[in-house]
Amino acid sequence: MDIVYVRDLRVEALIGIYDWERSMRQTVRIDLEMGWNNSIPAHSDDINDTLNYKEAAKMISAFVADSQFQLVETLAEKIAHCLLAKFDLPWVKVTLGKPSAVTGSSEVGVIIERSREQH
Repeated sequence: MDIVYVRDLRVEALIGIYDWERSMRQTVRIDLEMGWNNSIPAHSDDINDTLNYKEAAKMISAFVADSQFQLVETLAEKIAHCLLAKFDLPWVKVTLGKPSAVTGSSEVGVIIERSREQH
């Protein structure tokens, strides 16, 4: 299976469990890896046969910006669910990080992989 990816998508979101986090937006960083058969668009050279990564990134950016989850685990799960449903992907891997969430670290977060069967 081929992979279509988006790296380092940054979105301002309301996320966190602490009162101070609920009063301000924070940057979250997202990497997406989406399973897709690229042999079809490679042969057709037709954009309509591709997984539209720009559309996927725009959809996830809007979703994250409008979200108000407490946990990064929940947000990552919802991102995976959105992508699997909208693009009929066989699988997706979501890396979701909160930069500077822990003193002394550059980022903390989660990495999840979900498949159509788990959806």
